[in-house]
Amino acid sequence: MKAAAATVLLLAAAIVSAMVGAMVGATASAAAQTGAQIGAAASSPRARSTRAVPPPRSPPLVIPEQFAPPQEAYASFPEPDGDASAAPPAPSACQLRLAKVAVFQALGTLIGPGDCGAADAVQLQAVVLPDQTKVAVTPPATLRCPMAEQVADWLRDDVAPALAESGPPLRILDNFDSYECRGRNRVRAAALSEHGRADALDVRGLRLADGRELGLTDINVAKDLRQKIRASACARFSTVLGPGSDGYHEEHVHLDLAERRNGYKLCEWELREAPPPPQAESAQPTDEAGEQAEPAAAIAASDVRLPRPRPLAANPTSSRARKSETK
Repeated sequence: MKAAAATVLLLAAAIVSAMVGAMVGATASAAAQTGAQIGAAASSPRARSTRAVPPPRSPPLVIPEQFAPPQEAYASFPEPDGDASAAPPAPSACQLRLAKVAVFQALGTLIGPGDCGAADAVQLQAVVLPDQTKVAVTPPATLRCPMAEQVADWLRDDVAPALAESGPPLRILDNFDSYECRGRNRVRAAALSEHGRADALDVRGLRLADGRELGLTDINVAKDLRQKIRASACARFSTVLGPGSDGYHEEHVHLDLAERRNGYKLCEWELREAPPPPQAESAQPTDEAGEQAEPAAAIAASDVRLPRPRPLAANPTSSRARKSETK
């Protein structure tokens, strides 16, 4: 009986050991298969693209409102697409021409509210004259490239030669206003000004090499010089507005390249002159001064009126004579 029980126990132990071994082998096989699947998934393109995702960008810097420039006055620029290290766009044909006669910085596309903005904009800093001297634009003007090119040609070919005929050379152009998103004459709800398209420049005056300042609307500046500058401006630009135009351009001259039907141009710039000095009133000479200055004219005796004769009663001499006669 004891031998039979021992035999049964040995058989049971062998069966349990076989079952445990089979289970361990199956588990190892499943683990190996799972590891192979994980390795294959990790080597797939999707897995590689998942690992290549860059970390999230930091949030943009927020500028407080009191320090942020108003959108109406300054241009904003579109966010670059794609890689930031990509090569900048090639310069336009206008920029290639402008680079020969001016110093500028390319701005690309200006984006403003509404219809404001311009393509191919530049910041015009200086104009190079034919003798290689420079005329600074102070402050630099933000303009679309064709307008900047026209301003450079005007200074080089017209304004600088006219000034050189009568005095020192030109050194500075006083920029009163260039790109600004606003209505005409800054009137609320008015039509968009050419300034909002970076297609206009307001010029207040010019400064010469000797430090003199010539205001384009200054009545004390020689009229013939202002007349030459006005004639050249009206020939080159589509719109020229100065004193006498609309009351908004009494102290500067507005220039732009606005396109109109049939190429119509507008030139309204009145060349005003200083009033003549008042004539000094001649002082009326006094009687004594007149007698000393020139002799009195001769008066005929017939022109002198004699006094009326006094009555005899009023003559004391005649009264005494009558009394003596009666005595």
